[in-house]
Amino acid sequence: MRRISRYLPLLFVPFCCIQLASAQSTFDFNFGVGAVQDKAASGQVDQNLNQCTTGDLYGPCVSTPALSGATIGFGGDLMLWKKKFGVGAEVAIQPAKETYVNLNASAASAGVSALAVTSRMTLFDFNGIYEPVNTKKVTLKLEGGPGIANLKFYENSSSSSVLGSQSSSQYFQSANHFQVHGGVGVQIYVTNNIFIRPEFDVHYVHNLTEFGSNLVTSEMVWLGYSWGDR
Repeated sequence: MRRISRYLPLLFVPFCCIQLASAQSTFDFNFGVGAVQDKAASGQVDQNLNQCTTGDLYGPCVSTPALSGATIGFGGDLMLWKKKFGVGAEVAIQPAKETYVNLNASAASAGVSALAVTSRMTLFDFNGIYEPVNTKKVTLKLEGGPGIANLKFYENSSSSSVLGSQSSSQYFQSANHFQVHGGVGVQIYVTNNIFIRPEFDVHYVHNLTEFGSNLVTSEMVWLGYSWGDR
């Protein structure tokens, strides 16, 4: 979480000029829940988390899973130009870790009965926004731009002894990947200021070898509030 917090201030860089915006500008802040997906890698890894080879000395080899899990998100948009063009940023994180690989207990130290590596994906997006449809009740939002995909890994182990059962989890390593994001959402206003926005997103994540494809898809339902002239 410490590393994630380093990026959070960047989400609000596009909004630092909000006091300079004209009377025609609108600022949205939103919170969302959703899911993220990517297919599983085709190969297997050995007990050292390296790609398996013929006659691998660190077997048995095991398969890694697909990326699939719930996400929560925070974000905001600043519409500046004639209610059609603007900038925004958002972050989506898996609140729960998912099992990336279960390792053979023989690869662990003595007394360890189970050893697993879990993962957590976080997606940071910085977007240009275009709203071809913008009415008092409904807005069609198209967005896209660069970002970062952060994948963290944790080592989880459990053991038993005469003192009882014990379990532990600790940070193992992380990988940052450059990504390009595109999304489409329909913003529906339930009051003059409060809205719900279902949204579908595609992320092209460079060199995402931890999973089976560079394409990560996600769906979010955002709940937000708009300030300014609508």
